[in-house]
Amino acid sequence: MKFPFVPDYYFPDIYAIDPERLRARGVKVLLADLDNTLAPYGVPKPSGEVVAWRARLEQAGITLFLLSNSRRPGRAQHYAEALGIPYEGHAGKPKSGGFRRALARMNAAPEEAAIVGDQIFTDILGGNRAGVLTLLVHPIRFGTVFRALRFGIETPFRAGAEDGRRL
Repeated sequence: MKFPFVPDYYFPDIYAIDPERLRARGVKVLLADLDNTLAPYGVPKPSGEVVAWRARLEQAGITLFLLSNSRRPGRAQHYAEALGIPYEGHAGKPKSGGFRRALARMNAAPEEAAIVGDQIFTDILGGNRAGVLTLLVHPIRFGTVFRALRFGIETPFRAGAEDGRRL
């Protein structure tokens, strides 16, 4: 049995994730964290790079789905609408309810989904509990001392992940 805090794969950023390889693994839905995964905290709209990456996923037959814990009113909704993707705000990660709701909305089984996020204790733990493929990315930026400390604490768990180039 896999340790619940260890991601399946670790990537430097979302752009290093190859949509064709994900599809070859049977992934149809890619659940994605918002803050520090798709965009820095507070950035209201997707960059051109994120839009192009979503298009690459779509071309591979993968639907991007925003699964965010953001408590800022409208944050997840506005970002997802600007990107043209479905979303679940206030997802409650690492609890599995947000994952289950997202998968039900997309009519997907856990083995047909993956989660990409920057946090071990929310995105990865929640994804492992939900039975989806877990993809950890390096945070876009730390921003606070607390986030930098958390990143340090997570080091042993990142070390247990496969290099994303092996996906």
